[in-house]
Amino acid sequence: MTKLRLAIVGAGPAGIYAADILLKAERNFDVSIDLFDHLPAPYGLVRYGVAPDHPRIKGIINALRDVLDRGDIRLFGNVRYGTDITLDDLKQHYNAVIFATGAVRDADLNIPGIELEGSYGAAEFVSWFDGHPDFPRTWPLEAKQVAVIGNGNVALDVSRILAKHADDLLVTEIPDNVYGGLKESPVTDVHVFGRRGPTSVKFTPLELRELGELRDVDIMVYDEDFDYDDAARAAVAGNKQVFVIDKVLNQWRQREVGEASRRLHLHFFAKPIEIVDDGAGRVGGIRYERTVPDGEGGVVGTGEMRELPIQAVYRAVGYFGSPLPGIPFDKKRGVIPNREGQVLRKDPSSGSGGANEQMYGVYATGWIKRGPVGLIGHTKSDAMETVRHLINDSGNWWHPEHPAEESVTELLDSRGIHYTDLNGWHNLDQHELSLGESAGRTRIKVVPRDEMVTVSRSK
Repeated sequence: MTKLRLAIVGAGPAGIYAADILLKAERNFDVSIDLFDHLPAPYGLVRYGVAPDHPRIKGIINALRDVLDRGDIRLFGNVRYGTDITLDDLKQHYNAVIFATGAVRDADLNIPGIELEGSYGAAEFVSWFDGHPDFPRTWPLEAKQVAVIGNGNVALDVSRILAKHADDLLVTEIPDNVYGGLKESPVTDVHVFGRRGPTSVKFTPLELRELGELRDVDIMVYDEDFDYDDAARAAVAGNKQVFVIDKVLNQWRQREVGEASRRLHLHFFAKPIEIVDDGAGRVGGIRYERTVPDGEGGVVGTGEMRELPIQAVYRAVGYFGSPLPGIPFDKKRGVIPNREGQVLRKDPSSGSGGANEQMYGVYATGWIKRGPVGLIGHTKSDAMETVRHLINDSGNWWHPEHPAEESVTELLDSRGIHYTDLNGWHNLDQHELSLGESAGRTRIKVVPRDEMVTVSRSK
């Protein structure tokens, strides 16, 4: 019987789902899976990419934990692909590899002034408040008036964390340094800008409702944004999600406001045009253009310009993937070129036209495969597609010289890589829970990488 030795690079939901689906799939061969991640702890996006005050995330982590705790998948954390282990190394030890590295960089927003001091990417801010070990421990929370550009879930996460009172986050696993920073924030107003109308937003009803539950924060919506055209009315009538979002927003229009110490403003039909310099190279304002529906699902500018004073701006216009050594990369889309998860590369014999050919043994799943769209749960169906091709491609798998499981640990040990394993994650998990218990909280997340590794590798 054939045995598949599979490496998966990325221990977030996409990688763990792919491993689980393969192990449960109908096949005529045995499987041995090693999961690699550059971080010392698993779970990727749900640990380091989602706001800590989402109760539903706990359910996702529990499901991922159940998969890892079965014991049929090995975990190697704190191992950097391309540095600690390379594509040539993987070919020596495995029959195939699935890349599930996600998309963690901010997409660009090309408007004047976006480079000013006080202008930030939402992904970097999320990494800070989620305690990502590779980001600075401090964040410059000095602005009283802040703009967030974008109308997706990340924009709402960023806006909510900025507007929320720090003490209300103590029930979460927020790191101490993040609590301290948010506690000192002088913010009074957070302005969220979307160039389309309320019926075209990309966030979910759950995310929107959470805004309305913030203590001592007024949610400000503006009547001028609710003069719907026929297309908007049809969207409300024909789409349940849009219907709920419209209902929530219209309920907020009826609320009494003016008593809260902070305000979160939702500006629709507002296209940012320029971040205004305060004269000293810092963010001083945002200039935006009012838009109107174009009758075809988009918007057009009206020429009416408005300006608001702000001292910081966060762009939340999407994530973007990062290239991986030895793997093709689409610079325009920020993904690995692929056909249903089968990685494609340019055929060197096809000339300058560059026809694509399959890169045998190499696969992709998750956001690095399809781009940063869809919710976490969508990665399951994505992984099923990739795994199906992996199984059917058995005739084109690699033929490793050192397929024994122990050869991988010997390789990492020989290179002095202080990798973490599943037992190490259990150590870190229990340590964070104990830190939280001593402070009257559920968990306090450990942030420094070296501390994470030390705790994980302790016996």
